[in-house]
Amino acid sequence: MAVEGKSRHRELPNKEQSGSMDGHPRHRQRASTKGKSRSQHPETSQPRTKRSSYLSPDRVKAASALIIAAFVGVLHWGYISTLFENDRHFSHLSTLEREMAFRTEMGLYYSYFKSIVEAPSYFSGLHLIMNDNVTEYPSVINTLKRFNVYPEVILAGLFRIYIATMRAVGIETKICWTVNRGNDLSPVESCEGLGDPAYFYVTLIFILNGAMMSLFYIYGTYLSGSRLGGFMTVLCFFYNHGESTRVMWTPPLRESFSYPFLVLQMSLLTYILRTPTPGRRSLVVLCASNICFMLPWQFAQFVLLTQIASLFAIYLIGYLDSEKFLNILYTHMVSLGLCFILMFGNSMLLTSYYASSLVVICVIAMSREFLKLKMLPLISWILQVLLWILGTIALKALTSTILGVRDDAHIFNILKSKFTSYKDFDTLMYTCAPEFDFMENETPWRYLKTLILPLVTLVFLTICIRTFKDILASSRQNNSRAQHSESWEHSTNGELVYHALQLVAFAVLAILIMRLKLFLTPHMCVMVSLLCSRPLFGWISSRLNRQLFILIIVILMSIQGISNIQSQLNIKGEFSNIAQEELLEWIKFSTKPNAVFAGAMPTMASVKLSTGRPIVNHPHYEDAGLRARTKMVYSMYSRKSAKEVKKALMDMGVQYFILEDAWCTRRTKTGCTMSEIWDIENPSNVGKIPLCSILAKESLPHFVTLFENNVYKVLKVGI
Repeated sequence: MAVEGKSRHRELPNKEQSGSMDGHPRHRQRASTKGKSRSQHPETSQPRTKRSSYLSPDRVKAASALIIAAFVGVLHWGYISTLFENDRHFSHLSTLEREMAFRTEMGLYYSYFKSIVEAPSYFSGLHLIMNDNVTEYPSVINTLKRFNVYPEVILAGLFRIYIATMRAVGIETKICWTVNRGNDLSPVESCEGLGDPAYFYVTLIFILNGAMMSLFYIYGTYLSGSRLGGFMTVLCFFYNHGESTRVMWTPPLRESFSYPFLVLQMSLLTYILRTPTPGRRSLVVLCASNICFMLPWQFAQFVLLTQIASLFAIYLIGYLDSEKFLNILYTHMVSLGLCFILMFGNSMLLTSYYASSLVVICVIAMSREFLKLKMLPLISWILQVLLWILGTIALKALTSTILGVRDDAHIFNILKSKFTSYKDFDTLMYTCAPEFDFMENETPWRYLKTLILPLVTLVFLTICIRTFKDILASSRQNNSRAQHSESWEHSTNGELVYHALQLVAFAVLAILIMRLKLFLTPHMCVMVSLLCSRPLFGWISSRLNRQLFILIIVILMSIQGISNIQSQLNIKGEFSNIAQEELLEWIKFSTKPNAVFAGAMPTMASVKLSTGRPIVNHPHYEDAGLRARTKMVYSMYSRKSAKEVKKALMDMGVQYFILEDAWCTRRTKTGCTMSEIWDIENPSNVGKIPLCSILAKESLPHFVTLFENNVYKVLKVGI
């Protein structure tokens, strides 16, 4: 840290950053001495009873495993915190700069945390976001129903409790500095410590994802039956960190809050599948983890759909008995229903493929005796799978029609566009973004260099071969379907078959949508732990040979893995977006508090967060009504006439439009400029000059330019 005249020089990062990045040094001068951050670590002790019980091998093993799990959790917390600080120089940013660093939907979500924190009381802030007329002006929406912002509600409550507690005991929570930014820029105040809202927010996210690594260690240890397996899981995650998570670059994204609870959920599910008669308590905890996974992220339902499909597959082939399967299904139904209630009746949950699939599979499982027809097992499996697919599609269509929900209609169109030439405006808005494209060609090569791909392939093939042999052996011994099923109910391999099928599901998702590597890569890390499983790899004759085998693998993995870690640690940057800072400052001081803005979705999130001005569109693109609004706003980048676009904006109540030249000209790939996307919608206008290009030169007579810099141009709509 550069303090009192000392300076820090940063190199530009070797990856694309949000905003513009510059290398000028920042100098810190202490502005106030109050607010030194202190933390307390109270020690607790428990009385000993029987000394022998504390020294039993099982307790020693459990204690050592927990210590290691805690260590790797703290290690990951420190690692991602370091990467984040290296990337943004977050400790030296002003409050406005930190808010600008939360680009696109990150800024939208953080704005609700900020609203509750700055409200007179917690409940007044909660009432404010539940009756929000700023996010989609002039509509009033309940953001707890529309968006997945429970993490912000909880964190804001924790922040207010923390501040009140620290004030009560007289402990200062932050320390502030004056930061000289250089390059003739004005100094800014920067505060560190948990008393700063942005610092508190990202710190708790990193702590949660540190705890996730502890869960990964426990998960790998339990699945493989070896602490060495847990070590392999953690090592693979660190060696493939860039393919496993984005939390260090984009903390406020929904996956940062949601994914750790999927790790907990899948480890609990592994326990339930492995235990002959799991207790009610384990199902209750599974239900709670489902809720914690679904509430923060709208995409969670699709992941749970793949899980239910994988469980249905192992149920069909006999690795999962119907009673346990039904208990798992009921648990999912209860958690879905509770999420529906907590989100104030969000109809997308009830009309999802996940909900329909749960109902159909539950009916199939309860009709087990009825479906036991005298036919070959393979034919019976095929018929039940067809019944599940057709029933799910039909029920989903029926519920969507009855409830009038079309919010998730774009998802089918996105998948359709992956395999056909189908295109429309909403589909291209997704598929033109790199994170929604197919998996990069370089990704499998990166998996190869860290050996995770060949190792997972070895584990997967071993499970498949064992499963195939079991099926053949069972089919030879049993002639009837009933006998076949009965003999399989006591199989000990069900959780391994489930993990293999889940791996296939995650691989399909990642291949179709690159962003979803965050499910595939961590699951591959968990699968690698099975190299240490004696039941799977007992053919390696002695314990010494197995350990030598693992040691050789670790050494070979480390060649590229350590290089990957060093590459991440070498990313150095300093966030700076002077053009947007000028824009936001102009809006705050030159427009009325109720002035209504429209523009590019990422910029609108920043306008709402940093200025509090009403906006008509935002980056949460999952709502059908919002997609229609955004399409009207983006007509500014079409080839329509200025008069037509102005009328559409005025009908929406827009007073100011923020025009960005980059959105007019940028192209992520062929056919992906905004004008080309609009050509799909308005083929009659092909060949005309885009309106944004015309207005970039001269806004009159339909608009008036009120502010302009090298990136942004604010146009007054109503003249």
